[in-house]
Amino acid sequence: MRTKLAQKLHAALERRFPERRLFLRSDTETRFIRLHPSTQLIAWTGTTLMVGWTITATAIVLMDSIGSGNFRAQAQRDQMIYEERLNSLSAERDLRAAEAAAAQERFSTALEQISTMQSELLASEDRRREMETGLEVVQAALRRTIQEREVARDAAEEARLALAEGGTLPGGADAASVEGTLDILSGALADTAEERDRIAEDAQLAFEQANEMQLELRLMTERNDEIFRQLEEAMTVSVEPLGEMFRAAGMDPDAMLRQVRKGYNGVGPLTPIQFSTMGAHADHGDHAAENADRANALLGKMDEINLYRIAASKAPFAQPVKDRFRFTSGFGQRWGRLHAGADFAAPIGTPVYSTADGVVVSAGWASGYGRLIKIQHEFGIETRYAHLNKIHVKVGQRVSRGERIGDMGNSGRSTGPHLHYEVRVGGTPVNPMTYIRAGKDVF
Repeated sequence: MRTKLAQKLHAALERRFPERRLFLRSDTETRFIRLHPSTQLIAWTGTTLMVGWTITATAIVLMDSIGSGNFRAQAQRDQMIYEERLNSLSAERDLRAAEAAAAQERFSTALEQISTMQSELLASEDRRREMETGLEVVQAALRRTIQEREVARDAAEEARLALAEGGTLPGGADAASVEGTLDILSGALADTAEERDRIAEDAQLAFEQANEMQLELRLMTERNDEIFRQLEEAMTVSVEPLGEMFRAAGMDPDAMLRQVRKGYNGVGPLTPIQFSTMGAHADHGDHAAENADRANALLGKMDEINLYRIAASKAPFAQPVKDRFRFTSGFGQRWGRLHAGADFAAPIGTPVYSTADGVVVSAGWASGYGRLIKIQHEFGIETRYAHLNKIHVKVGQRVSRGERIGDMGNSGRSTGPHLHYEVRVGGTPVNPMTYIRAGKDVF
């Protein structure tokens, strides 16, 4: 049975691959090699497999090249978009910083104006009270002079009647003495009338000045109210983005401020304002007290901004790389395991900066991390900077936000020069881009 099957197979091979002879001729002799059907089948099969493998490998290489080209093109486009976004964020950050500086300058100028206005208000109140006192004195003198004039006029009338009747004046005075007395009284009356007119003019002038001062006080009060309103709006615009920044990072602004205030022993330059109301009318005193409350509320807002600034410097809202870079990998699952940070790719030696104030707790080689720096910050936050080429800090060193701590490298388990940046809260990794995006309008 096997023989028949072998014969049939051999016959089929001979029909497909008839026996051939390969002649090899030299100068002296001629030889030939007999190629059996089975040998030809093996050669044909090997050649076919080799050609198929070559075609398949070439197709795979071409597809990989095309895919790599598309990936590189997409990566370049993503890089350009990300760089444009970074440039826009940087410009917006500079604008916000300029606005904050302008608001600070406006606030300082407004405080100086408020102090000057307070002094002017108190001085104007003193002048008004002095003028009111002077008016009362003038009015009392005027009434006294009018009374004296009336008494003198009555005495002169009595003397004139006595002389007209041919009698004598009381005291036995003669006509000559009476005429002299009348002359004196007439002169006194004339002087009194002149004094009365002058006092009336002074009184009218004093009333006009008092009215002008009242108008000036009202205008000054309105200007103060406008300044306070502008300052209050500026403080609101400055404080709200800071609170939103902490909330966007998943942090409680009130708790942060309480913690910063508890640990902040410095004495700031802003002290409560007190407006003196001694001797002032009730309505002016109430308005001065209201201005003091509004000014102290503004000072409270400034103190709150200062606490926000301190808190922001202690949380990692800044970027660890300031030079041009490529964002190559984000936080999340990668190859079946958690990628606990974000990767920033740039040439070896690119400066790496601390993203917040803190203390270096580790600086050296750490297995797959390569050269690693760990910095402990406030609020239970730790940042890590891995795969470094050089380390510029030591354990126990206190660093500030924006301080250069190392150079980017390719140490440890790394596929290329890049910085692996992590943020951990209470030991648990969190997405560092949450903090960076939250601080994009501030830093």
